[in-house]
Amino acid sequence: MRILPRIVITPGEPAGIGPDITIKVAQEPWPAEIIVVCDPDLLIERAKRLKLPLKLEQFNNKKKAHDSDTLKIIPVPINTPSEPGKLNKNNSRYVLNCLEIATDQCLTKVAQALVTGPVHKGIINDAGIHFIGHTEFLAARCQTTEAIMLFVADHLRVALATTHIPLAQVPKALTVEKLMLSLRILNSELKSRFAISNPKIYVCGLNPHAGEQGHLGREEIEIIEPALKKLRQEQINVI
Repeated sequence: MRILPRIVITPGEPAGIGPDITIKVAQEPWPAEIIVVCDPDLLIERAKRLKLPLKLEQFNNKKKAHDSDTLKIIPVPINTPSEPGKLNKNNSRYVLNCLEIATDQCLTKVAQALVTGPVHKGIINDAGIHFIGHTEFLAARCQTTEAIMLFVADHLRVALATTHIPLAQVPKALTVEKLMLSLRILNSELKSRFAISNPKIYVCGLNPHAGEQGHLGREEIEIIEPALKKLRQEQINVI
């Protein structure tokens, strides 16, 4: 018997497009149970603006397939009523509270997946809360020191060696050890998560024309190629 997956959604920044997308998600049929962690009044008000039907049910941990126009909800009160397009730093803690609660649903295996709406990193930091991005937040919440951001589109998968740092800091952040660790994790997860028995991983150069043999930068010569050479000795297919 097929197990019904449970997906938890955080709409993210209340003044942004996340609540609108979440309401539009509710309109569609899904072969899953959909739960939103959010302020219920925010969704109801936004649904009225969109002129879309929306019913909210308190989440009770009893699995039930998604009904169109209906969302199960774990209610989290917003700090200040939100206006679309008008950022308010008073709601920054609310955004992170929703994310913490939703993440914990996955960590405790109540839910099988987390979908995050867009947040505004600047307004969260303006509120005095250090926040780099979802990737780093989830890594800390999961108590892991390493996390790989992976974009997936059909058969294409793109992983990042660095995340959420100024461009000027990227060369210093790229080391042989860090690149090797990231590629080992990527190789392992492509096997276990995507059932690819022998992943073929193409590694991009950092500089234009991959450094042009050192004339446009030496990161390829001093960091990237040495890392790949060592990984090939571990039978990891990196190019």
